[in-house]
Formats: sequence, C-alpha cells, structure tokens
Amino acid sequence: MINAVIIEDEISIRNDLKDKLNSFFNTKIVLIGEADNVKDATKLINQLKPNLLLLDIELKDGTSFDLLSNLNHSNFQIIFITGFNEHAIKAIKIGALDYILKPVDEDEFNEAIKKSIDNLSKDTTVGQFIKVSNDYFVGNKKKRIVLKTLETNYIVYEDDIIYCNSDGNYTTFYMNNNKKILISKPLKKVEELISKNIFIKCHQSYLVNINYIEEYKSSGYLFLCNNIKIPIAGRRKEYVFRRINNQ
Repeated sequence: MINAVIIEDEISIRNDLKDKLNSFFNTKIVLIGEADNVKDATKLINQLKPNLLLLDIELKDGTSFDLLSNLNHSNFQIIFITGFNEHAIKAIKIGALDYILKPVDEDEFNEAIKKSIDNLSKDTTVGQFIKVSNDYFVGNKKKRIVLKTLETNYIVYEDDIIYCNSDGNYTTFYMNNNKKILISKPLKKVEELISKNIFIKCHQSYLVNINYIEEYKSSGYLFLCNNIKIPIAGRRKEYVFRRINNQ
C-alpha cells in the first residue's frame, strides 16, 4: 500500500480529497495523516515518511515551498493542489511536477494519482525537481528547467540553451555543450517554461536565446554561435530586429 498525507488548509478541499482517495484508490492508497500548516506538516512528514503528498500551495503559516525546504525526507511523489497562482504554477511546471487546480476535477485527480503510482513503481523521486521549482519560486537568478525524455530527466540551466526547434508535438533543445535533448512538448508548452526576456520566438518552430545571436540578416536569418543558421518568419523580422537592438 502507498502511504499518503494531505496538507491543505481548506477543510472542504481536504474532505473532498479524502473522499476521492477512498472512492477510487482505497485498495492502493492509505491516508496516514493530514495537516493545515507548515509547522505541523513538517513534523508529520518527517515522522511518518509518506510515499505521496497532496499539497496545497498556500498554507496558514507559509507556502508549500517553505515546507519542502524543511523536510529531511524526499523519497516521495508530490501533487500540488492550488488555486490560480500564476507564479507558483510556473514554478511547478519548470520543475516538471504535477498539480491540480481547485476545485479539484475528478478526472484530473485520477490521472495525477495514477501517474504518481506509476512513478513510485519506477522508484522515481522528486527531490531535485523540487529544488528547481523552489529556485524559481524564490527568485534565484540562475534559472534551471527540468526536461523529461523517455529515458532520462535532465536538469539544465536556461543560460546553456542555445535554441529550441519544434516538430509537431516534439521540441529539441540544443545546448552549448553540443548535447541535443528531445522532449514530447510542442513549442507552445516550452514557451510557458522559458524566460521571455532571454528567448526570442523568431519563427513558429524556433525559440532562440538572445545571448547566442551573433548576426541578424535582413534577408531573414539569424546566425548564432558555431555558424548556426536560424530562419526568421517574415512577419517577425521587425520584432526580432527590435528585440536584438533593445528597441
């Protein structure tokens, strides 16, 4: 059985989560504790060492990231439960972690729990992913992103990405160490992860790190380091030129 805890300061949401666990996962998951604040949750998790956390972002005495930074136990899966908090949601996405918006949708809940169960069976833990999310949440300048492939989870610095190239529902990240990382996300989803002040969308299939641009050609191309040639869409020429020249 998987041991779970619920950390949520709204009683109605907490009861709803308990009902859903009991209705759909009573043969696989047992609820071993619950709390509504950072202080009590920290003691609870460090003592009981659960496999699964259902964790609200905003708690009575702080945030879930305050809680996670105080834990001496990280061998678990985590699902954030949150209202619409744009900054927190982006932090979660950057760390490639799961979240569900309030009010909790039954199908989304079931999908997230099943994914967590599957990850536990693969002995996949989230300690490093949490650090990446927390770094963004607290505003650390050196931003990292988790890139998940079928075989490996990569944690990369945004500054080390030269450009991204999409092909349908897949995007390849070209790194400054000559590594290529292919993930199953379209460029639209990648745009949600990267910093808009660093990357330029010069074409429907390309995102370019402005720090690697060496030359702008009015004929419709950017030249990056290592003589990399990237096309500029006609309707984006003026935008790209202005971005490069800080206009």
